[in-house]
Amino acid sequence: DTGMVRAMVGGNLLTALRTAAASSVSIKHLARKDAKVMGMVGAGHQATFQLRAALEQREFEKVIGWNYHPEMLPNIEKIANEAGLPFEAVPLERMTEADVVISITSTFAPSIMADHIAPGTHIACMGTDTKGKQEVEAALLARATVFTDEVAQSISIGEAQHAVGAGMIEESDVHQLGAVINGTHKGRSSDAEITLFDGTGVGLQDLAVAASVVDLAVKNGVAIEV
Repeated sequence: DTGMVRAMVGGNLLTALRTAAASSVSIKHLARKDAKVMGMVGAGHQATFQLRAALEQREFEKVIGWNYHPEMLPNIEKIANEAGLPFEAVPLERMTEADVVISITSTFAPSIMADHIAPGTHIACMGTDTKGKQEVEAALLARATVFTDEVAQSISIGEAQHAVGAGMIEESDVHQLGAVINGTHKGRSSDAEITLFDGTGVGLQDLAVAASVVDLAVKNGVAIEV
């Protein structure tokens, strides 16, 4: 309310946590209740946070994964095994076996094509947003019901920019995830519907997670008061 500084908080870990939390919230509200197979596209540092948070949302029985550099897949296999789940490295074509897919890559050419995603799947596109970035084929957004955390960012620097630019979808086809959370959008309408969440990342998420951490640090007596 006042702009008075309350705390100084290191952002690296919190950014990783809040990015994973955003996709996890989308899974909570949009994935089918009976989702069993978790698919990961990307196996870098952020992917481990993504998978750990995602596995909290459903009773998953298996994790499958693909990465451009296959030697990095043990990063996410370790998280799956910690959760007591088997892991299998698969080609992208086998992402059709997944009920939920998280894409966490930094790429300017789509890895995931429309025919890699089966009806009823929820997919979260969580890679770094910038002009030109593209994790999934634009045709997939045309097949899916699209949700995001910030519409303006999604259509300009996020996953929706290419589909909107090509006239495949309109800005009005991109819905706020918050509308599902507060009940003004029904969210998933059938078990055959593909839902897609474009996590663009907004500053308010950083503020929210930082505020929670500051409260916890004060409560636990580990905050350093200056």
